[in-house]
Amino acid sequence: MAAWLLREQGHDVIGVFMRHGQMPEGVAASAGHKQGCCTADDATDARRVADMLGIPFYALDFQKEFTRIVDYFVAQYTVGRTPNPCIVCNTWLKFGKLFDYADRLGAEYVATGHYARLIAFEGSDLALCRGLDDSKDQSYVLFGIQRHLLPRLMFPIGEHRKEAIRRIAEQIGLQVAAKRDSQEICFVPDQDHAGFIRRRRGEVDSSGEIVTTDGTVVGRHSGFERFTVGQRKGLKVAFGEPRYVVRVEAESRRVVIGTREELARSELTASEANWLVDSKAAFPPSIRIDAPPVPCPAASSGPAPAAGFRAQVKIRYRSRPVDAVVEPLAGGRFGVCLDEPRHGIAPGQAVVCYAGDRVLGGGWIE
Repeated sequence: MAAWLLREQGHDVIGVFMRHGQMPEGVAASAGHKQGCCTADDATDARRVADMLGIPFYALDFQKEFTRIVDYFVAQYTVGRTPNPCIVCNTWLKFGKLFDYADRLGAEYVATGHYARLIAFEGSDLALCRGLDDSKDQSYVLFGIQRHLLPRLMFPIGEHRKEAIRRIAEQIGLQVAAKRDSQEICFVPDQDHAGFIRRRRGEVDSSGEIVTTDGTVVGRHSGFERFTVGQRKGLKVAFGEPRYVVRVEAESRRVVIGTREELARSELTASEANWLVDSKAAFPPSIRIDAPPVPCPAASSGPAPAAGFRAQVKIRYRSRPVDAVVEPLAGGRFGVCLDEPRHGIAPGQAVVCYAGDRVLGGGWIE
């Protein structure tokens, strides 16, 4: 639909499909698996759409580059963190390597079907903003885009709601009009993360104790990579009230569990900050707080804010934004103090800062 909308607007459109390789060993696709986005069937669908629209089509082999993302995924789980490979794929490939290919073709823009918008605010550069459809907004997973690439991006779907997109697709005869949304992780089709990690890494003993926050041993687990902060299911321990994973300790191989109250956190720090805005234009006095400047070496694609500011932050893709104070720190890091505690703040996930609909930037939770 992104291609159709652009063609209708008079653009010269080229269809490109990113092929990341094959299914993991030992895993076969089945009707029970959730829809991915980079399978052979998806490539066939993309080619058929390109043929219908009468546009050129290229399938790019990104298997070598995608290996970095798989390695990152495995490495994060093996140190007790919760990775987000979709954000890394967007940053490294869709809005990284894909621009290299666009340059070779002489293409001015790279357009995708993400539910996000690019808006020109008065007195500032082009800004990344939430999609019009709140239920499908994908701006969270795009925070890692390099700021200088924003003028060359197009998100034609972002100004529409999903039901309208499906309706138009059906009206124009696109055979994918009723196709399920892509979900979860494309290279783990059965969603068995632990099994994928074992196949990739080999048999390594990651079993250990399940303990409460006071250190009491209440059970054992077969591998700490099976757990993430905030998880409730699969603990296999019985209490009078629900228990959640509060912390994963990779060095001791312990999984620490606690009550919902013990899971709550009001502060976090993040690293590898990526700021998408001009600090002079996008951090106006209306959202600033009084704070002394903090030295912050250039570790991001945009200038770091010179002082703390108020914003709304998201700690997960599906979480609701919460008001907070964001403080820049040295080394491309920043701290966040939430106005209200949040549950399930997981190291390895992204924290993204907003001013209304506008994405200010984000980083990776430490």
